[in-house]
Amino acid sequence: MGDLREDAFHIIEKSINSVMPDVSVERALKDNFETLDAVEGKLVVISIGKAAYKMAEKAEAVLGDRIKEGLIVTKYGHVGGQLSRFEVIEAGHPIPDSNSVKGAERAIELVSGLGKSDYIVMLISGGGSAVFEKPVEGISMQEITMVTDQLLASGANIVEMNTIRKHLSDVKGGRFAKHCGNAGIMAIALSDVIGNQFDSIASGPVHPDKTTSEMALSIIDKYSIFAGEPVLRALAEETPKAVQNVQSYLAGSVKDMCKVAALEAEALGYTPIIVTTRLDCEAREAGRMLASIAAEHVLEAPCAGKPEAPLAFIFGGEPIVHVTGSGKGGRAQELALAAALGIEGFENVIVFAVGSDGTDGPTDAAGGIVDGQSTSFMRSEGIDPAAALKNNDAYRALHASGDLLVTGPTGTNVNDLMVVLLQ
Repeated sequence: MGDLREDAFHIIEKSINSVMPDVSVERALKDNFETLDAVEGKLVVISIGKAAYKMAEKAEAVLGDRIKEGLIVTKYGHVGGQLSRFEVIEAGHPIPDSNSVKGAERAIELVSGLGKSDYIVMLISGGGSAVFEKPVEGISMQEITMVTDQLLASGANIVEMNTIRKHLSDVKGGRFAKHCGNAGIMAIALSDVIGNQFDSIASGPVHPDKTTSEMALSIIDKYSIFAGEPVLRALAEETPKAVQNVQSYLAGSVKDMCKVAALEAEALGYTPIIVTTRLDCEAREAGRMLASIAAEHVLEAPCAGKPEAPLAFIFGGEPIVHVTGSGKGGRAQELALAAALGIEGFENVIVFAVGSDGTDGPTDAAGGIVDGQSTSFMRSEGIDPAAALKNNDAYRALHASGDLLVTGPTGTNVNDLMVVLLQ
């Protein structure tokens, strides 16, 4: 067992590397190689989301020139180089932009007119909801953006967000499958949603949709979202409830990441406890909860300040942020800042929260890692951590204390990992 921060960085690195999509994509393609090799018509590969490049890279390595046409649609800055079988379109996230529409329209061009002798491999990862978008007839991208902005600020969770997105989109909630006609579809999905439901990952472009118009309209009411008549009409239209020509495979999830985090923590000498892989509450409340767990084991220990044994409490999921301030940050950073206030003055405690994709909110950070001295460092730099939390300004506070986690784009996306380490 080493330094707490060293142990934390080790767990972060090993856990994220364990859910890179390469192995799962390769396995799914090789398990179905006879089917793919026997395709008489076109084999088209479309890869969307933040992990789109890595997934496409592996598909090209396995399938090679069997791929007749390929397309990657991913977030800006998430491309690792040129692939010979793929064209690349980078687009906006978390807010769709004109390139999101360009990517969706190009994908529709590639699959239009395909028949039973053709086959489509759809590689899907989180972020696909934003980078892959085409409004349904009668509404504009500006209207979708307006609704999306309000949902993000209101604290709506990812399932609620995607319920709305599906009903406003011509390529979500099973609607892209309709563009594919009678061609067979193999969908390989890397899950960034709690519960790993295929119709929720990237808003389920080729999967039958379990959400309903009634649910979508109730979300609008719940968060008092301003939506014009065209949007309300679109939400009232049902999405496809059956798709007959798709086979689906799960390429990884936050549960897999948490299992590896537990194994790595144990190897370092900690007793690991996976508390939940479905954390989806307010980020600051989650931070306070993680701090309270630390306090329970530090303050109540027989020898005050030292837990009886090294412990690792592990959480997976995707907390939310209800934006009321004007600061800069993301859900993992806000969780870490809230935890820092709760563990102030403690020794032998680290709390970290990291987005597996390497980006947390509209920032260059993946999350934050804090200890009992973090708030003191913030104050020494002239920042009141409580005020920063109230203003949703976690990035500036964690930057001041040297507690930002910056990984850069990782090539995967399976929710967030949050851990309390106690020595």
